[in-house]
Amino acid sequence: MNLLNAIHRRALLLGATALAACSGAPQARPQDPYAESPWRRLTDAQWKARLSPAAYQVLRKEGTERPWSSPLDKETRRGTYVCAGCDLPLFRSDWKYDSRTGWPSFYRPIEGALGEKIDFKIGFPRTEYHCLRCLGHQGHVFKDGPRPTGLRYCNNGVALKFIPA
Repeated sequence: MNLLNAIHRRALLLGATALAACSGAPQARPQDPYAESPWRRLTDAQWKARLSPAAYQVLRKEGTERPWSSPLDKETRRGTYVCAGCDLPLFRSDWKYDSRTGWPSFYRPIEGALGEKIDFKIGFPRTEYHCLRCLGHQGHVFKDGPRPTGLRYCNNGVALKFIPA
């Protein structure tokens, strides 16, 4: 009987873990260096006051800006792209490329800067990524990018700020 109870307990735990993983909500992990970040405690009203309406719609409501609307798509200077919500460095200009999609695109993020979740907003699964410090939505990552990673981090320009070198 104990073996049967142990098997049921294990199945319950595995099921709960799978359910949490599929919930789609970005969640703090035990090793998350930003779990206690003050940026995660800001209220919706505080975010609205801090951000432009367009940045608020993208960063806090997971919106998407129109393609070719961001000047950062054509930015070519050396520097760093940081989150427009909390200034966490996300991408280096060396990793940016012209994907011809109308959004700033990168083939690699700064290690430890982004979190990911699966989103089904358009009917099929995509990998959404967000700033790990403030959880602000940045864009989606696709497997059609250049070498060396083969990834395309397709970012909303309004969710970024560019800091020249």
